[in-house]
Amino acid sequence: MYLLLFDIDGTLIDSGEAGTRSLNLAFEKLFSVGNAFHGISMAGKTDTQIMKEGLMKHGISFNSNLDSVINTYLMHLQKEINNERRHIKPGIYELLERLSLLKDVKLGLLTGNLEPGARIKLQPFKLNNYFPTGAFGSDDEDRDRLLPIAIKRFEKICQRKIDITECIVIGDTPRDVNCAKINGAMCIGVATGPYSIAELVRAGADYVFRDLSDHYNFLQFLNF
Repeated sequence: MYLLLFDIDGTLIDSGEAGTRSLNLAFEKLFSVGNAFHGISMAGKTDTQIMKEGLMKHGISFNSNLDSVINTYLMHLQKEINNERRHIKPGIYELLERLSLLKDVKLGLLTGNLEPGARIKLQPFKLNNYFPTGAFGSDDEDRDRLLPIAIKRFEKICQRKIDITECIVIGDTPRDVNCAKINGAMCIGVATGPYSIAELVRAGADYVFRDLSDHYNFLQFLNF
C-alpha cells in the first residue's frame, strides 16, 4: 500500500494569494498594521509559524493574540479564496481521479495550513472529497512533526499498521522534502511552486516532476 500525502499551496492549487491577503487583513483589523507580512517568507511553513513570525515582527504578544489572529484570518479567507486568480495546478484532477480508483493507494494531506483553512482553499476546486484526513498546521507548528500524525489517522481508517516506507510526501518546497526525509519517508517534488526542479533535487527529493500532468511516470514511480 502507498499513503500519498499532498501539500496544498503550490502543489495542488494556487489560491491567488488568498492566504497572504487574509493574513494582512487580519492584522489590519486587529492591530491596525498594514501589509504586516511584507518580507516574511511563507513557502513551506505552517500557518501558526507564519502568524507567530508576524506577531513577533510587530512586537505583538502571540500568547494572548494568536487565537484572535487565527479566527480573523479564517473569516477573511472564506471571502478571499473567491478570486479570479485562483487556479488548480496542471493534471491534478485527472491524477487524483486515477489514484482514487487504485485499491492499494490512500490519499491524504500534509500541509502547513490550519485544517479549516485547508478545507476552505480546496472547497472551490471540489478537492476535499479526495482527502479524508491528513496532518495540518493546526496539529503542530513544526512541519517535520506532521507526518507521524497523518500516519496515525490513516491507521485508524485502514485498521492496520502503516510503515513509514509506505508513505510518500508530495510537495513543492524543500520543507516538504525535509519533512519526508527526517521521518524516513520518500518525497516527490513538483516544480509548480517557487522552487525549480534543480532546487528540489538538491533538497533530496526522490523524484521531481515539472508538474503533475505526467501521470504515466507518476504511476511508474509507484510501480502501477
